[in-house]
Formats: sequence, C-alpha cells, structure tokens
Amino acid sequence: MSAHQRTIAHVRAYTVTGGGADYHDQGADHWIDDHIATPMSIYPEYAASRQSFGLNVLGTLMVEVEADDGTVGFAVSTGGEPAAWIVEKHLARFLEGAKVTDIERIWDQMYRSTLFYGRRGIVLNTISAVDLALYDLLGRLRQEPVYALLGGPVRDELTMYATGARPDVAQQLGFIGGKMPLHHGPADGEEGMEANIALLADMRERVGEDFWLMYDCWMSLDVDYATRLAHRAHEHGLRWLEEALIPDDYWGYEQLRRNAPADLLITTGEHEATRWGFRQLLERGAADIIQPDVGWCGGITELLKISALADAHGTMVVPHGSSVYSYHFVITRTNSPFSEFLMMHPSAEEIVPMFSPMLLGEPVPENGRIRVPDTPGFGVEFNPEIPTHRPYTH
Repeated sequence: MSAHQRTIAHVRAYTVTGGGADYHDQGADHWIDDHIATPMSIYPEYAASRQSFGLNVLGTLMVEVEADDGTVGFAVSTGGEPAAWIVEKHLARFLEGAKVTDIERIWDQMYRSTLFYGRRGIVLNTISAVDLALYDLLGRLRQEPVYALLGGPVRDELTMYATGARPDVAQQLGFIGGKMPLHHGPADGEEGMEANIALLADMRERVGEDFWLMYDCWMSLDVDYATRLAHRAHEHGLRWLEEALIPDDYWGYEQLRRNAPADLLITTGEHEATRWGFRQLLERGAADIIQPDVGWCGGITELLKISALADAHGTMVVPHGSSVYSYHFVITRTNSPFSEFLMMHPSAEEIVPMFSPMLLGEPVPENGRIRVPDTPGFGVEFNPEIPTHRPYTH
C-alpha cells in the first residue's frame, strides 16, 4: 500500500525530563545561561540567569504519529506538559483517521480550532511539533528524506555560522561567522554598553576583519539603546544585530532599521509565528533577515509559506537553530543561503549535536559545512535512554 493510502492510527505526546535533553535546561556553568541580556534584565534579581525567571519551566515535548502499518514519525519542540495536554485532548481528533498525506488540511484544522486560545506561543509550538512529526512519518513511509518531499536540494551542502560564546574558536572550526550573546542591556547603563563594545572589539581583534561577528540581543533592548549599540558596534564590523526588541514591536523594528548604519543588518523572528506575524515584519521593511524557528513558528507547513512571502519581499530566511528540522528546509530554499549551528558545548569550544543526547544521528558540521543525509524522514531517532512520560491519553 502506498503512502497516500495510509491513515494515522495513533497520536501520542510525551514530556522529556532529565538527561540534559532540553537545551533550555543547561546548568550554571553553560555559556547559554551566563548573564545574557533579556527582557527581564530590568529586574536585578532576574538579570544573572534566564532560568531564574523560568526559561526552563516548560521542558521538551515529543510527539509521535503512528500510521496504520505501525510506522512511527516523531518530532520534538518546547512545550512540556501543557503542550502534551493540547495534543492529546484537542489536536488528536484532527489526526487519527486522517490520511498521512493530508498535512495541509490537518495544519489548517489545528490552527483554526485553537484560535480562541492560541495564535502563537505554546499552541504554535505544539502545532509545529505535530507538523514536523507528520513530515517525519511521511518521509519514513516513502523512504525519502524530508528535503526530497520539499522539492529537493538547491545546493550540495549547508554553509554554517555558529552561535556561542567563542566566535574565535568557531573561526578555527571553519564556520563563516560567530554570533555572541549580548550580556548587557539598558539597565546596565553606559558601563554595560562599554562592556558590550569591549567584548566585540576584543573578538574582532582575534578573528580579523573578514569573519562575521553578530550580536544576539534576545529581546532585551529599546530602540534608543539598540540604535546606539548598532552605531558603536558598526565601528568594529558587526554584521547584524539580532532580536533587539520584543517581538510585537513591529514599529520599533521598522524605526531601528531606519536608524541603523546601512550595511549593518537588522534581524529578528525567532519568537515570531505564522505567515501573518512575519507579514508585519516584511511589509514594514523591518528586517533584513527573518529567523523563524521551525519548531515554534508553525512547522514546515507554515515555514514554506513564510519563506515564499519573504522571497517575494527580497528578504533572506535563516531559521533559528532547530538542527535537522531546519537543515532539511534550508537546503531546499534559494533565499536561505546559510544556516545556524547552536554550539551546545558548555564553553562553546567543541562541536556537539544540538539536541544531544536526546536525538541520535544528528549531522554536525565539518569545517563549517553540513551534508544533509538522505536517511528517510528527518534522519534522526529518539534516544531510548532519555526518560519520557506520557501525562495524558485520549
């Protein structure tokens, strides 16, 4: 029986706990939680650590979608127990009994049915995980990689930049650039501004003039501070300023892009969702690069629409993180010329798979490049040694 005749028999949702499975749940010795500027930095008691205000409270969601022949596709995202409830108690009705190939209809039904309490955030994370699991299942049934389902590759390999605390090490490892976390926002005053610039200047001296350097601001700034930072950082060859403002401040991003030096790129979109959210950014000319996370923006189904919209506006799409879930998409899009690799080593000095130890079989860069394997689906398996829990059934 061919894939288009298969139906979905079961949908299951699990929380993932322990084992370092969630990259939001790294310890105090990890660069990813080392005094990074955040929207909560205005409160001194929450300035030192993102975990202190609850970044890690949700945990990981894993969704399994099983076809009537026993083939199982799966995917992971952020959402934990609340997301598992949404899958089991609400979304499952749109999946079980449907054809495996009815991905567009399933997405539309999931989105429309959750409008009264969803639209973005945890509900879109959940929809994204289901959507990615469906693509994984379809690829496994057809014995094709997901990128083949999306039209096939437009290049032989992915060119990567690295996100982490050590761009100088990233350069030695062959990446085209390094994106650093911003440590100080407006609450730290001019002393913090000087520290931000000093770190950038030091890193520029280490890597030379041609290596890309970027700052990830993680929604922590206002337009005035971001404008001043952009001009100060431009003196040291900063390539882009990422997610400077809160996601809903489309007007602020529009103003910031007007204010910034012409050859310094303004990028955002990690915490944006759906084609309608990105339409706001694109029609306002508020970003040079948009950065949807395929595990949060609505999955592959919605990312295809976001990308087409961006392409029509002449804007690049460089997805945020997400490892294989992004790689299979990026390699099929001409307006996604490079990709992000999140350095999950505690000091960002070694290459480790982004979702390790949760996923098995993740490809990692060699000399800053990745060849996406032709393994069916997304080409990864869930590590059976990672503890999971199914808190709800339907």
